[in-house]
Amino acid sequence: MATVKKFAQLSAGVVALLTTWGVGLAGTALAQTLTIYSGRGEALIGPLIEQAEQDLGIDIEVRYGDTAELAIAILEEGSNSPADIFFGQDAGALGALAREGRTVELSDDLLSQVDERFRSPNGQWVGISGRTRVINYNTDLVDPSELPDSIWELTEPEWRGRVGWAPTNGSFQAFVTALRLVEGDERALEWLRGMQENDTIIYNNNTAIVEALGRGEVELGLVNNYYLYRFLAEDPDFPVAQHYTRGDAGSMINVAGVAVLDTTDQPEDAEAFIQYLLTPEGQAFFAEETKEYPLVVGIEPPEDQLSIDEINPPRIDLSDLADLEGTLELLQEAGVL
Repeated sequence: MATVKKFAQLSAGVVALLTTWGVGLAGTALAQTLTIYSGRGEALIGPLIEQAEQDLGIDIEVRYGDTAELAIAILEEGSNSPADIFFGQDAGALGALAREGRTVELSDDLLSQVDERFRSPNGQWVGISGRTRVINYNTDLVDPSELPDSIWELTEPEWRGRVGWAPTNGSFQAFVTALRLVEGDERALEWLRGMQENDTIIYNNNTAIVEALGRGEVELGLVNNYYLYRFLAEDPDFPVAQHYTRGDAGSMINVAGVAVLDTTDQPEDAEAFIQYLLTPEGQAFFAEETKEYPLVVGIEPPEDQLSIDEINPPRIDLSDLADLEGTLELLQEAGVL
């Protein structure tokens, strides 16, 4: 994980870019506190926020927690919420707050920097980093020529008992929601039942799946793209590699993104913070340190990973990933939960 010291070396470039963009870096903002409710963990985003505080001259306070729980807290707090910005781990929570009228429209200067696929169609939130669903596989047990082209192949007899998934995990449930959007509820139910009948092995989360793959306990696993790189950083010979399906929900890209809340009294500082995250240096943080995809055009993807254009993810309105209730009902109907 990057340290604040490392990012201090990039500060001069960031400050110059922000000044060019028209963001003031000091002044009355010091008398107020910009409050961020962050569903992104402190270990992942903390160093960048600390550096933003120094570079922007803004006093920033962060409340870390689960994305869904923080979104609920904002709704319950209503007009008394101290939050200025919501930093969501997934687009569904951002979409849910927008539908409740708790977010404000962002400026075109911010929105235009990010591909329209990865921001609110109504300008209510903008994606900061992306992560794609992938199939990880044990390189000692599976030949690349055997790998499936689509998630539907995983329901075939040849993969019986060889695949791991994490039905209670939020990222898996977001993927199932995407599957519903792309192919409809009936087809999504068919896939879930097919996987269940094919003796797919259940794990608690993505990390547990990658660990099991390394042990050879399963041969394929449905996970997010960045988990594998944590293991490879510790052991370059870790016997697991990454595979992408093409054009189906198995390669959907979800985003972590930010919205300015209707309770803010610091809209300029809030947008200055968002712009900080969208600078080349801010975007490089995600590519280099968390192995997520930068969403600003022209920033290189994480090393050794396909670009978004090469993946060709399905086009969906990421705000619609908010329908978690419908997904949970479908998982229960399929007997997965």
